[in-house]
Amino acid sequence: MTEPAAIYESLREEMQTVLIGNDPIIEQLTVALLSGGHVLLEGVPGVAKTTMANLFARASGLNYGRIQMTPDVLPADVTGTHIYQEQSGEFTLQRGPIFANVVVADEINRATPKTQSALLEAMQEQSVTIEGETLDLPEPFIVLATQNPIEMEGTFELPEAQRDRFLFKLTVDLPNREEESKLLDRFDTSPDLGPATVTQVVTPTEILDAREFVANVHVDERVKNYILDIVETTRTHADIAHGTSPRASLALLDAAKARAAIHGRDYVIPDDVKTLVRPTFVHRLVMSTDAELSGVTAAEALEEIMTTVQPPGSDPEAEQESVVSDGARRKLR
Repeated sequence: MTEPAAIYESLREEMQTVLIGNDPIIEQLTVALLSGGHVLLEGVPGVAKTTMANLFARASGLNYGRIQMTPDVLPADVTGTHIYQEQSGEFTLQRGPIFANVVVADEINRATPKTQSALLEAMQEQSVTIEGETLDLPEPFIVLATQNPIEMEGTFELPEAQRDRFLFKLTVDLPNREEESKLLDRFDTSPDLGPATVTQVVTPTEILDAREFVANVHVDERVKNYILDIVETTRTHADIAHGTSPRASLALLDAAKARAAIHGRDYVIPDDVKTLVRPTFVHRLVMSTDAELSGVTAAEALEEIMTTVQPPGSDPEAEQESVVSDGARRKLR
């Protein structure tokens, strides 16, 4: 099972044995995994952010490491260090939790900027340097960081360079009444439900194979121009002091290809781009001082941009089917 659509469906079905009402989050986690990106999960305590990451790791058969970020966590606690062995009289490398396929940085904004920066090299280069020695991280590799948006005392806001390393910023909302009712019934019947009850449904090798399929997904020139139009508008918008970078443009392109693949297509349509603009760009925008004083958020600015920038063609349905060139459709298998 190397087809991205099959991998996504298997992960979704297995994670839903525990979770309820989080389909968009599961989809975007799969997109991030298949496009080599990292994810920042934001939500109030108790909405299963860490549980979701653990479920995702277990269902995908990936090695899972968790770092509870606090102000006293040091960079060496993340990457590892050399430990003196008294018996042998030598130093041996003690690898940190960063050496895992899925690394959960819980409450990342509680760590100091120095410790947060320890993740930068890992997220961008997929390697870490410990006392002058550069070590490769396992493949696949994804960082899932969580943060609480309402409790800011004793926290350190992520710097722009750190935020830019995350492919997505996803908001985990509170469930509605119907979803929470189902949740109560499910855990009343099976109180032991949790990550330990989830079984592996894919393998790391299948994930790496699926990434190759994603890399070959076709993107029409008109869709690329649509991405460029959106990016350019973020850089000229009156409420935005600093728009998105070329890294963000590439991130949106790669994410759109992965979304197309998990939906069974080998070509990107404008709707793939439109769906992923907010999670890809919202954390990267720096709002102007006037916008902040007026209470204008990055999400609101993006919503305005998406109503201004029109997708290719006047007939969206017809155009979305036409953006794939003749002969470009390939069966993903």
